[in-house]
Amino acid sequence: FCIPGTVADDRKVGLGHGNLAAMLLREETKCFAFLAGHESFAAAEGAIGIAKSANKVRKQPLKVILNGLGKDAAQIISRVNGFTYVQTKFDYYSGKLNIVREIAYSKGERANVRCYGADDVREGVAIMHHEGVDVSITGNSTNPTRFQHPVAGTYKKECVEQGKKYFSVASGGGTGRTLHPDNMAAGPASYGMTDTMGRMHSDAQFAGSSSVPAHVEMMGFLGMG
Repeated sequence: FCIPGTVADDRKVGLGHGNLAAMLLREETKCFAFLAGHESFAAAEGAIGIAKSANKVRKQPLKVILNGLGKDAAQIISRVNGFTYVQTKFDYYSGKLNIVREIAYSKGERANVRCYGADDVREGVAIMHHEGVDVSITGNSTNPTRFQHPVAGTYKKECVEQGKKYFSVASGGGTGRTLHPDNMAAGPASYGMTDTMGRMHSDAQFAGSSSVPAHVEMMGFLGMG
């Protein structure tokens, strides 16, 4: 449902939304990850909302994790939102991920959301393997080219090697409409760096906050916007 020739049409945004929803409702999908720059409280709320909706029809509840750059940031977000902070230490010699401690900042359903902070891409990928992530969405406002997209891309490659099905969703981003240095002067064709990296690994690409026109066009076409 996208106007032909638009950014939304090029990215197949509508199909992406549909395929993601289907994946989250399947029982084979056990773990859903938000790959974020840990700046996003909205993403944290979104994680709970999506899990709640999916769990209405799922037999086994969907496990939700946040995986982002920075351990302090992960702990702060956990404390503010009532998540469980999982402190890790990555052994660069052996490639093994060690769990140092877990702190639950509430007793309700929010504590079921496990929040990780990585020091770099290698640790981020190790966290994905540790939790057996089946579906992830990259956040696009902080550290997208330094953390989220490289983690998703590397994990995707390693899942292919292992024969594991992994559905990667990339936020839109990169239209050049924002002042993000990776996306400056990208222009309306939307080939900023985050957008380009998303196209390299994703099964679905959304129109993110910096490419709102794609969503507006899509909604206008459907008569909802």
